[in-house]
Formats: sequence, structure tokens, C-alpha cells
Amino acid sequence: MALTPQSQEAFMREVDDELRRDQMTSFWTRWGLWVIGAIVIGLALFGAYLFWQHRQREAAGAEGEQLQAAYDALAAADVKGASAKLAPLATSDRDGYRVLAQFTQADILLQKDDLKGAAAKFAAVAADTSLAPPFRDLALIRQTAAEYDTLKPQVVVERLRAVAVPGNPYFGSAGEMVAVAHLRMNRRDQAGRLFGQIAQDKDVPDTLRQRAVQMAGVLGVDAVTRNEDTKTQ
Repeated sequence: MALTPQSQEAFMREVDDELRRDQMTSFWTRWGLWVIGAIVIGLALFGAYLFWQHRQREAAGAEGEQLQAAYDALAAADVKGASAKLAPLATSDRDGYRVLAQFTQADILLQKDDLKGAAAKFAAVAADTSLAPPFRDLALIRQTAAEYDTLKPQVVVERLRAVAVPGNPYFGSAGEMVAVAHLRMNRRDQAGRLFGQIAQDKDVPDTLRQRAVQMAGVLGVDAVTRNEDTKTQ
């Protein structure tokens, strides 16, 4: 008996549904365990990431408290206690806490007049390529300041050349040391020009600018007039 159009359409739909069920059954038979395994692994990884974030926040908070405890110990003149708290922080995986701890360790050595030890601490920070340039530049400047009396003037100039330029956040401090190094090598023109640049830089601290104005004047650079001209422009 021939199928009517309605019966034929119902039959084709039933065959199509059955084929679709067979395909799904075949897919889950072959890949079901893999799919479930992938979902489980994904959820486990996501959960581990959330747990890691939580532990990171907890660890950062603990290190912040430890650093504050070290500062409190220093304020109470307990250098030994502060040093004990700073030691583990100086090897922290967190750049900020590590740098602060290392700088503080160096400052403690400076207070003890251990210039060589302080310079070594600053040098370690300056050589740490994982740190942002401002941290490394400041460490380089402080290392140079601690070693200044033992360094040849040309070494100072070469070491701070990239920092002692207008626009650098530490131009004033680095520029002053480089200018004095030029003076020690009898390069009065270069020293005067650098002192004049420092005197005209509005971002340099006032006390440093005043010294630069005086030194520039001694070296024949009219930094006062040029500085006033800059202000009125």
C-alpha cells in the first residue's frame, strides 16, 4: 500500500529522529568519557586557580604585616628584630616587598657606616632585571653614592650616564654626582652645563636646584637668569 504524503512525512521524520539518536549514542559511547574527563579537569583547574589567587592575597597580606612589623621595630631602635623580619622579605617573589626590604637592609648598613655592605645591597637591586627601571635606577644612584669616594670620576660618569639626563625622575641626584665627577676631571664646561640644566629643571627638588644654581654660577653659567626666564614663559 502506497503511503500518503502525510504518512510518508511522518515516516521520514521518525527515521531522521532515530538516526539522530543513534548518532548521539555512538558519540557518547566513543567520546563520553573524554568529554566528562575534560570538564572535570577544567573545573579542577579553575578551582585551583581560585585557590591560588586566595593564597596569593593571604601571602601578600602577611608580607605587608611583616614589613610593617620591621618598620615598627626600627622605630623602637630594635635593629636586630627588624633585620630578622626583613631577611625573608628580601627574597620574596613579590617585587614591591622584596625591593622595600632590600632598600631597608641597605639603609641599616648605612646607619652602621658599612658603606661596602650597603653598596652591595643596592647593586643587587640595580642588577635585578625583573624589576621596573625606576627601582633599578634608584638603586644604582644609591649604590654610586655609597661608593662615591672610592670610585674614579670616569666610572661615575659612565655608570650614571643614562640616568643623568633631563626628564629622568632621578636626574637631579644623578646629574649632581656626574657634574661633580666632571669637576674632579677638570671638565668645568661640562660640569657647568649640567649644573645649569639641573637648575632649570622644575621637577628637581628645591634644595638641589639651589645648589645647582650656586655651582653653575661659580662655573660661569648664569643659571639664575635662565631659570627666571623659564618661569616667566
